[in-house]
Amino acid sequence: MPSVTLKAHFDGRSILLDEPYQIPSNARLLVTLVEPGQDDERTLWSELSLSGLAGTYGEDEPDYGPADVRRQ
Repeated sequence: MPSVTLKAHFDGRSILLDEPYQIPSNARLLVTLVEPGQDDERTLWSELSLSGLAGTYGEDEPDYGPADVRRQ
């Protein structure tokens, strides 16, 4: 199963996902607590990073090998 980041919140009793997602039974999870107020900025930086990486390493990007690299 690939790693995925899910938004969630704690209601005082349980951790609740903000959007539906099927998590397999006994799946290993990492939980990161984010300070209030930092979540919005962190989300914006994450989205910017992901969009840049998607454009650079998209599925239509060709694979480059050693023969494609030249010394200047």
